[in-house]
Amino acid sequence: MAAKTSRKSAKVAKKAAAKKVAAKKVAAKAAKAGKAKPPSGNGAGPPLLSGGNPQIAKAYGDAPVQSYIAAMPGWKSDAWRRLDALIARTVPNVYKAVKWNSPLYGIEGQGWFLGVHCFAKYIKVAFFRGASLRPIPPGASKQKDVRYLDIHEDDQVDEAQFAAWVKQASRLPGERM
Repeated sequence: MAAKTSRKSAKVAKKAAAKKVAAKKVAAKAAKAGKAKPPSGNGAGPPLLSGGNPQIAKAYGDAPVQSYIAAMPGWKSDAWRRLDALIARTVPNVYKAVKWNSPLYGIEGQGWFLGVHCFAKYIKVAFFRGASLRPIPPGASKQKDVRYLDIHEDDQVDEAQFAAWVKQASRLPGERM
């Protein structure tokens, strides 16, 4: 019985090692092609999670959000840097944090009104009380109050509309997370 368990453990360990080697090869190939950053630990910045979302430690304030923005791959970094600045101009007292590898924007003591997530081909902006915004942001959600705005590489974001949504959202009760 012990021999059978030992063989099974060896098989599991061998499979795990093979998966790890394969993952490293894929990451190295992607990094070489310029499609992804290599895993951190070698001074290359934070690693990207599946789908290209930067892995940033949970922290409050502007600095972790700026770290997240800097780690966003390709065009997404410049696009979100502009929108982050627009949010800060629109809501001067905006409170920022990175939680669950996503930047959050809110009003201190009132909760979060907006969240961002980076995917392989687009940026997803979540308005947590988006169903109350006018006009309602275009992306539906399984949660009745949440609405999304997906931003793709060639999209021209209507910054006036985005600022209007941010202003409205900042005045609504926020999410407690």
